[in-house]
Amino acid sequence: MTAKPDLASTPYQALRRGGVIPAHPLALDAGRRLDERRQRALSRYYLDAGAIGLAVGVHTTQFEIRQHGLFEPVLALAAEEAAARACEPVMVAGAVGDTANAVREAQIARAHGYHAVLLSLAALKDRSEAELVAHCRAVAEVLPLVGFYLQEAVGGQRLSHRFWKDFAGIENVVAIKIAPFNRYRTLDVVRAVIEARAEDRITLYTGNDDHIVADLLTPFTFRREGVPVTVRIRGGLLGHWAVWTKRAVELLDEIHNRPEARSTDAWLELDARVTDANGVLFDVANDFAGCIAAIHEVLRRQGLLEGTWCLDPNEAMGPGQADELDRICRDYPELTDDAFVRANLERWLA
Repeated sequence: MTAKPDLASTPYQALRRGGVIPAHPLALDAGRRLDERRQRALSRYYLDAGAIGLAVGVHTTQFEIRQHGLFEPVLALAAEEAAARACEPVMVAGAVGDTANAVREAQIARAHGYHAVLLSLAALKDRSEAELVAHCRAVAEVLPLVGFYLQEAVGGQRLSHRFWKDFAGIENVVAIKIAPFNRYRTLDVVRAVIEARAEDRITLYTGNDDHIVADLLTPFTFRREGVPVTVRIRGGLLGHWAVWTKRAVELLDEIHNRPEARSTDAWLELDARVTDANGVLFDVANDFAGCIAAIHEVLRRQGLLEGTWCLDPNEAMGPGQADELDRICRDYPELTDDAFVRANLERWLA
């Protein structure tokens, strides 16, 4: 029987309104073992910064956690920190692999109180779109789904407008993370949700790191039976927002509640600055090779992580990335939240 969500509950209401959901990194010590104290500190940082929830077991957490027996322990730590909050955060767990594995991971997430699964289809590139929809339906029997349109440069595949319309027709889909880094394909998803009459059930989140601010500002309007229907991307589920999270929360609040505070030119200028910063964080110059390590480096500089270690010893920042990180920190101090972290670090690490 499908595990239908209580859409009136606090987490789903927060998801529906939209907000900041950081993709949670993995804290390791110098021996590349889980650093539980700093893993908890990261969760505390994000929730104190105003994030509405956490996405755990996703790309930023490192997919290799599964081979190292860390998938369930890492999910459990974040769930414990969330359970300590008076206002229940939205907890999203990544699920990967074939149907049997994705269902198993969804069951683990459900056992730890997670509210939804961010379902990656990257391992199923040989499947037809009809088979992919059946796969999604099977996982949706366990937990509500957050769809995930992943860019091809990091393992995703092209998915048609027809796929997204069929996917939006799955009753237990509550959100979609749109991350193809492609405006045409972004529009495919938005139009599909409207055509499926799912805009009152499915909330759109950006994962388009090259257009974060523009995605959040844009009204998307399509005609359905001759009547214009407008939807907006209401938040972001982003690795980018795993750093400088307090500023991300403030940015989204301004977009939701005070868009008139900036002129159109000022918003476009900010979009360009955020995209420039993201290009450095995600190591676009080196085809995204250093994207996780650079997130770790920002957190290391702030004191939240001890080092930049990844489970894969070969995963590190790309050539020139550290210098570029210095540049964006120098040129865009308004995007950083170093003072907020300094003021709370000792408490988070306690």
